[in-house]
Amino acid sequence: MTPRFAVIGLVASDLAASLAFYRRLGLVFPEGAEDQPHVEAELPGGLTLALDTEATVRSFHAGWQPPTAGGRIALAFKCASPTEVDAVYEDLVGAGHHGELKPWDAFWGMRYAVVHDPDGNGVDLFAQLPQ
Repeated sequence: MTPRFAVIGLVASDLAASLAFYRRLGLVFPEGAEDQPHVEAELPGGLTLALDTEATVRSFHAGWQPPTAGGRIALAFKCASPTEVDAVYEDLVGAGHHGELKPWDAFWGMRYAVVHDPDGNGVDLFAQLPQ
């Protein structure tokens, strides 16, 4: 048997804020998810994004502590166009999220930007540049 990659799991310090952030990016979580200790959203290709509260993680790992330094994980969202990268970035920053890198035309041929989710995880926005 070969294991199959299936879930990306994030620990949320403020579940409602994390849900609001990822919903702005088009992910669908169940109604009332803000009151749950664990929630999931289906991703394209059969993957799942799972969010757990810190209390949930501590319920089975009593010594768990949040990382003290970020930058080790990034999720990336493909946009339909370079202008959509700009619009989504402005929407998220306008909603109070930290804009790490403003949209730019990357040397590898994509419009790219980086914002942080409420827990400081990097979220990349990208779209292919016209040739």
